[in-house]
Amino acid sequence: MPTVLEDLCHWAAELRAEDIPDRVRDLAGSQLLSQLASIRAGAAHPLGRRMTDAFGPPFQPDARASAGVLSGLGSWLNLDDTAYAGHLSNSTVAVPVAFAHALGLSGEALMTSVVAANECAARVTAAATLGPLRGHSAVHTHLAGAVCGRLHCEGADRSLWVAALGLAFAMPNRPLMRAFLASDGRLFNSLTPVRTAMDACDAARAGLSGPADIMEHPDGFLAHFATVPLPTAVNAALGTRWHTETLSFKMHPGGPGIDAAVDCAADLHHELGSPRPDDIAEVVVETSLYTLLAGRTAERYVTGPDAPPGALVLHTPYPVATALLTGELTVADLTAPRVRERERWQVARRVRLVHDEAFTRALFASEAPFGEAVRHAGDAAVPWLRDFAGLRLAAIAADAAAGHRAPDFSGATKATGARVTVRLAGGRTHSAERLIPLGAAGPHTRAHHAELTREKFLAHGGDKDVAAAVGEVAGMPPRQLREWLTAALR
Repeated sequence: MPTVLEDLCHWAAELRAEDIPDRVRDLAGSQLLSQLASIRAGAAHPLGRRMTDAFGPPFQPDARASAGVLSGLGSWLNLDDTAYAGHLSNSTVAVPVAFAHALGLSGEALMTSVVAANECAARVTAAATLGPLRGHSAVHTHLAGAVCGRLHCEGADRSLWVAALGLAFAMPNRPLMRAFLASDGRLFNSLTPVRTAMDACDAARAGLSGPADIMEHPDGFLAHFATVPLPTAVNAALGTRWHTETLSFKMHPGGPGIDAAVDCAADLHHELGSPRPDDIAEVVVETSLYTLLAGRTAERYVTGPDAPPGALVLHTPYPVATALLTGELTVADLTAPRVRERERWQVARRVRLVHDEAFTRALFASEAPFGEAVRHAGDAAVPWLRDFAGLRLAAIAADAAAGHRAPDFSGATKATGARVTVRLAGGRTHSAERLIPLGAAGPHTRAHHAELTREKFLAHGGDKDVAAAVGEVAGMPPRQLREWLTAALR
């Protein structure tokens, strides 16, 4: 019998444009534009400029070097897009873009490679979702995304895919939270696994191979990286359950889980007519356990304006205070001089987080980021849930996630909700609530993802003609695609 990795590689290597439903291809087009916006944002930041000083510009003659730089620039500001499961785009978009540009591929080849890489990386990540690493810390996502994105661009034989993935997962990367939150080491979050994946592809072409059963073997990847391994998630319903349909698009920096709170704070800014710090007595953010746990991890490192960016993007009070005072949260708000404004920290100290069980239920009832994995695991998920949520909340989460698994992801959601209540100095209160953040997987995003990602691209200095042409990318011949990609990052 073929291993789950062989099954996946045999399907993905043969994936062609005509195999991909229109709705999936359209989402991948928005994903492409969204990630190009994230790369632009990363490149414009002082730390991004230091990265290009160290590793070169986004487009270089060596596509392998380009792949690393593009992945690194797009990842560390938490503007990269997510799915069930994983922060995919840092590899599944960045690597195909690098190779399509260098090899002179058509738009059709680029978009097919993005979808192939999405499906492979998301499935591998889903198989290890019930484990110690998730979100940005699950950097193994990019081992799969980078190998598959490159090899699909190169039209590699499926046996080469298995060999390269076996080698890439021979020594999977694992970040340390101290470096991830407190230093510039966060910039290596996707660059390092992408470079590892490039080496694995080169080694496979030279005739080296890794174990085809690296996923499910008792001494393989899942045994060491998952509390509850889900090996059948790697090859389940190939061509039916499109993980690309679970995409959530990041409209502002920050995460995981703070997006809805920031959206609410921005709404309240307009409702209150641009409040002043002295007007605000208290801000209560009611949210799910997911947001609370991420905040507790970050708060040890966020003591004021000198907080490292890696921790600040995970911190709820400062982003909420910023959106409440200014009506938005942008990359510029995470750097001087804005991050040093005394008024923002004055309000941030008045922000209080409260757990809301209804939001935790909704979180686990949705597909992303955990619910689908808990449904897949069934009773086996209980030990992981207890570690993650504690005894009482584990039962709530398991109950919320229980039920029939949908045959496809066409109705997938990511409910990382929040309710923000502002108590003014005079005693009046104003509240705003959002269950699904703007841009996150759900009915609104399925209907409006093209508009949302176009807005994001333009907000980060992208050209309006480039944004307008994204719907035509799949039909672009090689020369036109190369020009479009160059213009997108100019």
